[in-house]
Amino acid sequence: MALEGQFLQNIVVLRHGDRIDHADPSWALTAARPWDPYLTEGGRMRAFSTGRTLRETLGFPIHRVFTSPFTRCLQTTTEAVSALCAINDDGSHVTGDNVEIDPSKLKVSIEYGLCEFLCSESIKPEFTPKDGNFVYEMSKLEEMLPAGTVDNSVEPVDQELPKWEESKTDVSNRYNRVIRALADKYPQENLLLVTHAEALVVAISALIKDVAVAKVEYCAYLHSRRLNSISDDQSFTAEEFELFGASGIKYSPGSAS
Repeated sequence: MALEGQFLQNIVVLRHGDRIDHADPSWALTAARPWDPYLTEGGRMRAFSTGRTLRETLGFPIHRVFTSPFTRCLQTTTEAVSALCAINDDGSHVTGDNVEIDPSKLKVSIEYGLCEFLCSESIKPEFTPKDGNFVYEMSKLEEMLPAGTVDNSVEPVDQELPKWEESKTDVSNRYNRVIRALADKYPQENLLLVTHAEALVVAISALIKDVAVAKVEYCAYLHSRRLNSISDDQSFTAEEFELFGASGIKYSPGSAS
């Protein structure tokens, strides 16, 4: 096999923005879907601002975005993508409302494997859905994303949500497996993964041995990268991922893995 070229692949893992149930704890008591809180207006603003920051500072394009199917992640994705794909961003917009975008810049897909840690530590048992359906059906989820950006031809790595009451080991294995699978599926593309706090804990723990994570802020993100060598038959070999940057994650470093 001849070597066609090399690609420095970047993966950005992003936590969602501010959630309504944390801003107003009484919200869940009367909400129709207390297990699936939406973003506050401040959360939308934070997500849009973070998307703008990524566009201005990363130094490389995002080719694909994968998002958890929970509402707060879909809304975060919408805001971040609106900023990433904005045609004329003069700095006056604080959310993606009325921002004209170029949807050809990237594609968005929903990935069940990036969902919330499904356990009583993350969702109070009394707030779980009686029918066991934590998220809307796929077509309704896709309607929540920016028009023209959805690539619904993509098969999710995980075809369904995990079962209720995952263990710490379960969720760690899931996030590591799904992040690796997405990176391997698109070795010549840079990915943005919109997910939950625990995923960032898992991701940084895979990059830094014995790391102790104290806090993952809203819209915190982790940037890792690796060098992929692509053969002419499109197979590839990859170096290990290395941590290249992080924002909004408070941790005590161990040693590089």
